Order: sequence, then structure tokens, then C-alpha cells
Amino acid sequence: MTRYDILTAIPTAFHRDGSLDLEGSRSIFRFVGESGNEGAFVLGTTGEFPAVDVEEFTALVRTALEELADRMRVIVHVGRPSTFEALRLVEIAKGLGATEFAALTPYYLKSSDDAIFEYFEKVSDAVGDGRLYVYIYPARSGNPVSVDLLVRLAQLPNVVGAKVSELSLDDIAAYREAVPADFELYTGADRDLIAAVDAGAQGVVSGVSSVTPKPFRALADAGRAGDPAAIAAAQAAVDDVVSLIGGDMARMKEAYRVLEVADAHCRMAIAEPTDAERSAVAQVVAAHR
Repeated sequence: MTRYDILTAIPTAFHRDGSLDLEGSRSIFRFVGESGNEGAFVLGTTGEFPAVDVEEFTALVRTALEELADRMRVIVHVGRPSTFEALRLVEIAKGLGATEFAALTPYYLKSSDDAIFEYFEKVSDAVGDGRLYVYIYPARSGNPVSVDLLVRLAQLPNVVGAKVSELSLDDIAAYREAVPADFELYTGADRDLIAAVDAGAQGVVSGVSSVTPKPFRALADAGRAGDPAAIAAAQAAVDDVVSLIGGDMARMKEAYRVLEVADAHCRMAIAEPTDAERSAVAQVVAAHR
């Protein structure tokens, strides 16, 4: 059966002064838990993971599992520039009960294919009986994953799939053609659920769906039903939301304020929405809540 999975990339709540708002994050986890989406992607790009320290990582993963583990899959992102740091986060998350993980390739410094493979080999070993997704995001990491390299990574015992961000549908199709049939692929492009599945993916990892899950659920349901008219209507709604909120975490957090979920702010250097953007966010949330 063709899958149209939606994994919610969840923002992390911070106070205005930049300190962690753990209870605000808990409220966001609870909101996402009621979305009907298939899973949660915790402490990825949308979660501002580069700005979260180990103590905060521990608290956030514990809270996410408390709120979400009985409702949906929870994939914990553990990617770091070094194998040492990634392994430390795997052990922390495993100790808290996590069973699914994702790791961005090493980033900032240029890595060779062999170095990337060694990194994932060790992370895969650390995951043990869990499941590991390769997070491919060369626009941010600076390190691409070629088709040949992904084929090698897919042979590691616990590597079950990949999240692919800011690459084309042709790139997804090329990965699909080369990796095993049961290897899962997810696009990071919020609006591309249908197109990505047509290219061979199993679904989308979407930050926007964390605040407006309804149109995404409608699109997934229409895709499963194979109803062209329903797909077109739901796609238009998703496009509307994505065009106004997109991958902008500050706008997502403005949406949480509108929804009265949490008064969340960004820790990283992300511009606050303008008054016009706040108004647009309020309108799109009202239309699709």
C-alpha cells in the first residue's frame, strides 16, 4: 500500500530572553499529539537543535516521549558535527526510551564519503535495536550524500531510511531507484507530499503541519483515496499555509500564540514577523485550524 506519512517537525519553545521554555514545549508536544499525524521529528532544524545544549536536549527528549510516545512515532534527531557528540546524544535518548533516531551528516567542515560512512556506521552501532534515518541536507551541512553513498549507508544494519531536504524530486527518484524497496524516503519540502510520494518517497517531514495539521491530513487522505479533485483542493490549502508560514520558525511560533498553545520564541538569530506577517499568520491559522 502506498504511504502518505506526515512526520511533524516540531519547534522548540524558548522564552523571549532565549532561555528554554520547557512547559511551552510540552504544550506544543501535546498539540502535535492531537494532530493525527503519523510521527514527530524532534530537535531537528525546526527545533533549532544547534542552539540546544546537552542538558536541554535531555529535558526536551524526555518531555517529548512523555507526551507523544503513546500517540505517534517519535524520531529523535541526534546529528552533530562529530561522531563523539552524536553518540553521546544517542545514549541519552536511548536511556530515556527513544527507539527511532535521525542524524544529519557531519556539518560545517567538509567530510569525505568515507568519513561520512564511518560516522553513520558508529551511530548505527550505537542505536542497537533501534531505527536510524540519514538526514541529508547539503544546503545546511555542506556535505552531500551521493546515490552511491546512500546505497552504502542503506546496508548498515539499523539504517532504515533518509530524510531529504532542499533536493529535487529528481534526486528523490534517483535515491529511490538505487536503494532497497523497503528503504524509507521522506522529503523535507512541506508542500510536496503528493509529488514526493509519486517520486518514490513514503511521506513528508513538515514543520508547517505542526501548527496547521488539518490541510495536511486532508491531503494525505486524498492521496490514499486516489481522488484527484480532493487532492487538488487539499493541495491548494497546503500551498496557502506553506506560502505564508513556510519553514520560518518565528512564524510557526506566532501561530502558536494565535492558537493559544504557547508564547514561544526563537533562540537562534531568526527575524521576528512583521505586523503584516503576524496578521497574515493569524488569517491563515483561522482559515485552516
